[in-house]
Amino acid sequence: MNFKKQMGQFPNEKRKTYFSTLSNYTNGKFQNILPTPALLEGESMTKLLFQTLRRTENVSPKLPVPFVITDLKNLKPDENVLVWFGHSSYFIQIDGQKFLIDPVFSGNASPMPGSIKAFAGSDHYKPEDMPEIDFLLISHDHWDHLDYSTVQTLKDKVGKVICGLGTGQHFEYWGWETERIIEKNWWESVGLADGFTITLTPARHFSGRLLNRNISLWTSFVLQTPSKKLFLGGDSGYGNHFAEIGNKYGPFDLAIMECGQYNEKWPYIHSLPEQIIKEVQELKAENFIPVHNSKFKLAQHPWFEPLELVSKYAEENSIPVTLPMIGEKADLDQLGKVTWKKWWQELM
Repeated sequence: MNFKKQMGQFPNEKRKTYFSTLSNYTNGKFQNILPTPALLEGESMTKLLFQTLRRTENVSPKLPVPFVITDLKNLKPDENVLVWFGHSSYFIQIDGQKFLIDPVFSGNASPMPGSIKAFAGSDHYKPEDMPEIDFLLISHDHWDHLDYSTVQTLKDKVGKVICGLGTGQHFEYWGWETERIIEKNWWESVGLADGFTITLTPARHFSGRLLNRNISLWTSFVLQTPSKKLFLGGDSGYGNHFAEIGNKYGPFDLAIMECGQYNEKWPYIHSLPEQIIKEVQELKAENFIPVHNSKFKLAQHPWFEPLELVSKYAEENSIPVTLPMIGEKADLDQLGKVTWKKWWQELM
């Protein structure tokens, strides 16, 4: 595969000229609402590298991750469902429209083949298993969210791409027609179909496909459909934007929350499990699904820890949580009415 092609492309001059007029873009880069260093004060990448070389128990499952085979191409038209594919990839069919979010089906979360491989059992679903997709949503351009080979294989199945500013440049470089790309800033809304609106909302993270950080925007999404309101979280550390989103757009029927690949040494860019409960409360979400786990090792915590801790904290705070296996249908019309098996405990 052409490595240069995978990298994507920097925003062109027309885009950069427009970006320079925006309040969240300074000195050629998009900015978080709050100051967001990559690492905790006093930490260094060198020190962190040495720590990651230490052997840590249970960072990968010893047995294949269980999954459910769901025929996505033959869902009933009136089914309102979410199907998670591990990490941050998931499919939503709701009120007759089909959405695919951050699909990574290549078995890798890195441009270097074999360097960050999917756990056994977590990589069953492939582009050919996807139905026709009305809207492909990309939260940001990191390799574990924007996978070149996956999106290129899906190209003829996708109606529109919705992404943050700058990310559309990658798609144009990869041959996608400009009219198929909807590229917006935080707090901008787009009408998609009758009764459907999507709004890009802030996240506290960063972007970049190699060395050049923050030349494109990272985002979360608020999806309003005729029957539901969903928060699609993307990657984010804790910040005041959760309360602001909750006050502007909540309450939500469901929030899909990043939960995994965290470390106390980088607390600003990935939420810790106890923070996720606070985020859900501030969003005014009636239910949530923890994602960004169970497929790739991108941090040193035990692979099952995100689900084990966040489900425990949810129970302690009486917050309903939805915990499907990879490929298992979560019925969006039955949220809070299902008792979910803690499937990961069988592999602990």
